[in-house]
Amino acid sequence: MKKLLNTTFGLCLLSAPVLADGHATGDAVAGEAVFNQCKACHSIVDADDNVILRGGKNGPNLYGVYTRVAGTVDGFRYGDSLVEAGEAGLAWKEADFVAYVEDPRKFLRTYNDDSRARSNMSFKLRAEEDRLNVWAYLVSVGPEVKATN
Repeated sequence: MKKLLNTTFGLCLLSAPVLADGHATGDAVAGEAVFNQCKACHSIVDADDNVILRGGKNGPNLYGVYTRVAGTVDGFRYGDSLVEAGEAGLAWKEADFVAYVEDPRKFLRTYNDDSRARSNMSFKLRAEEDRLNVWAYLVSVGPEVKATN
């Protein structure tokens, strides 16, 4: 029995980097309901122009946001601070996304180390569970996520 527990624990430790590497820890079904607040500005449309969720165009398409470099959707005009964050290496993973949607301006000011950084997104999603769930939803409707080590 002890050997089984040690093996199980070891496997959990080995999988931790995969889970920590941006995969979703929230509830995608709950995230779909929370995303109703986001669709006023954001749509989700795949690479073949199949509409997954019709929404507004004030924000960028969120299809494939997992690991996407911030500020890089073709045809969308981003604010300078988000583009700067992307140029500095910001590629969306769960922790950064969750922090960003909590308070976009605060996140960019911290990430860019610039007290004047601004975000074009003024909406704030306060509840951490909601932020995690929205991330899980976006990952679930995006392209297949491959495990990374």
